[in-house]
Amino acid sequence: MLTWLQRNTLTFPPLTKAMREPNGLLAAGGDLSADRLIQAYRHGCFPWFSEGQPILWWSPDPRTVLFPAELHVSRSLGKLLRQQRYEVTFDQDFAAVIQACAAPRSYADGTWITDAMQSAYLQLHQRGYAHSVEVWDQGTLVGGLYGLAMGQLFFGESMFSRADNASKFGFATLVRQLQAWGFVLIDCQMPTDHLHSLGARAIPRSDFAGFLRDHLDQPSAAPWVS
Repeated sequence: MLTWLQRNTLTFPPLTKAMREPNGLLAAGGDLSADRLIQAYRHGCFPWFSEGQPILWWSPDPRTVLFPAELHVSRSLGKLLRQQRYEVTFDQDFAAVIQACAAPRSYADGTWITDAMQSAYLQLHQRGYAHSVEVWDQGTLVGGLYGLAMGQLFFGESMFSRADNASKFGFATLVRQLQAWGFVLIDCQMPTDHLHSLGARAIPRSDFAGFLRDHLDQPSAAPWVS
């Protein structure tokens, strides 16, 4: 059964102890302080819950990831990239990106990016862990994504699009830049058709734990400026 842990005592058990049903549920409780979130990601865990639920911490098996060298660029996306259809910046408007990611979607009821989540990740951004990618069309924000960078790993959180292929454009630009900076893996967390179309695939949680062990504290060349 799920262990309900007190705010001041929540710890993250080894990844091997994650529950199988539902896949990867690890713990419930705690808070969304910056320090706790940093430790969660270092242990391969991330928060995902709906308004009114306790904070739920997850570590699914298998884990959906993308290796930068395996990025798949479709013909239509490649054409947009060559034409430089959009302008892409990093860390220019984190608040606007996470707010857009939290906006209602036609295919979903509600959002898991609650006000508390937005506040928590804004704190991580201010501390230099969370980063945003903005996609602009003639000065208008039309797409983007955000996530955390630690060592040579990037932990993707969410993306949004208000124009044709805008989120894919931003993601492909980010992946190419991360590869140039020496990043070895992008954590995509859960599988989606959108991510699979870009080259994401599943790996065993034990393999993911190995990447955490070997690359979390390795330096990268990322300056995080546009």
